[in-house]
Amino acid sequence: MALEFDGSAFHGWQQQDNAVSVQASLQEALAEIEGKPVSTVAAGRTDSGVHAEALLVHADVSAERWQRSHLAYIHGVNSKLPDTVRVVGVRAVNSDFHARFDCRERAYRYQIWNRNTPSAIYRWRHWWMPRPLDVDAMCEAALCCLGTHDFSTLRASGCQAAHAIRTISRINVKRSDGVITIEVAADAFLYHMVRNLVGNLVDVGLGRQSPEGFARLLDQKDRSKAAATAPAHGLYFVDAVYDGFSSRELIGNS
Repeated sequence: MALEFDGSAFHGWQQQDNAVSVQASLQEALAEIEGKPVSTVAAGRTDSGVHAEALLVHADVSAERWQRSHLAYIHGVNSKLPDTVRVVGVRAVNSDFHARFDCRERAYRYQIWNRNTPSAIYRWRHWWMPRPLDVDAMCEAALCCLGTHDFSTLRASGCQAAHAIRTISRINVKRSDGVITIEVAADAFLYHMVRNLVGNLVDVGLGRQSPEGFARLLDQKDRSKAAATAPAHGLYFVDAVYDGFSSRELIGNS
């Protein structure tokens, strides 16, 4: 399933005992359709406040019901979900498919509202940054991240990954009117890696750090010397790539 959700309504993807999560909401909806408990696995976990346009999730469901009408897993499930989360595409996969371990690439987008006044409409969709940002300098700094590196500088203290080596295949910083978007794709991400990256790129855009200084920070592999973490509400999970398809390609094509 490709899942779209408004992260401001949830305490992240992962099911929790005392908080509303996307996973719990989806599993409750699937259980109503299936008539029994259903477990789900996502391509990646999202923090509280982070949004998604196409988070890939897998679940074992009834083959008979799927063959009778796979739309039960779009319209039927959506009818059981809160308005803040929607299944936007589905497809059948092999029984050994795994949304997390089979994922070859994940992509995120971060949005910055770069105007001198905040937005009344998009206040939980962007990080408001009233001071002008130098997008060219941010682009130059971002390119330092391309390829395979030890990203300890962008790794949050609570990260449980075995190592900090990751491969960033695409990164792009662009402005459209007053909105700056940062798009990044990698084989995998460390805990808070994208938000820490954005915090440092904003420091460059504000002139607090040069692109060369940011490159040196990456080489030092020391999170304590880097900029603060960008807020969660500007971040979107936008794609998960697998052999033969991606989560974004499922939107509207089921």
